[in-house]
Amino acid sequence: MSAPLVFEHAPLGSIIEFSDGTPRPPERHRKKLQAWLERNNRGRLIRRRGKTMVGYTDIPAEITLHMQDIGSRSVIVMRVLRSFSVNTDLSFSIVERPAAGSVLVLERPGTEAELVHVGASWQDAEEWLTRHGYPDAVLKEVTADEAAADVLEGRTAA
Repeated sequence: MSAPLVFEHAPLGSIIEFSDGTPRPPERHRKKLQAWLERNNRGRLIRRRGKTMVGYTDIPAEITLHMQDIGSRSVIVMRVLRSFSVNTDLSFSIVERPAAGSVLVLERPGTEAELVHVGASWQDAEEWLTRHGYPDAVLKEVTADEAAADVLEGRTAA
């Protein structure tokens, strides 16, 4: 699947895998493995940003994946995010979609809102939100209809 297809069809909260098609190097080649992981990994889709114009320059649409959180105990020091232009040469696949009944916590309303948490239920999402305090947050439940639409339209996790 190409990046434009992920941009158009993958729901926020999906686990997306990206790859350049090269085989994984052996574990003993640590530097080669680290370089390979830069172009072959997975993350959660948290944001879509449409095409924009800055001055006379077109900036293509992009998707952003949350790769990992770095910290200790319950304190997150740094969030590792990775953005991809829709023009990238990498291939993508949807590994997992958010389950029906789960609740997406978006940091603000709008089409370019960023996903900050996926709760297992509405209560779980509200409880997380009280601990993390996003004043403009929007909760959006993933319905069974949305999950079924992927199957009906021929989009499967592959």
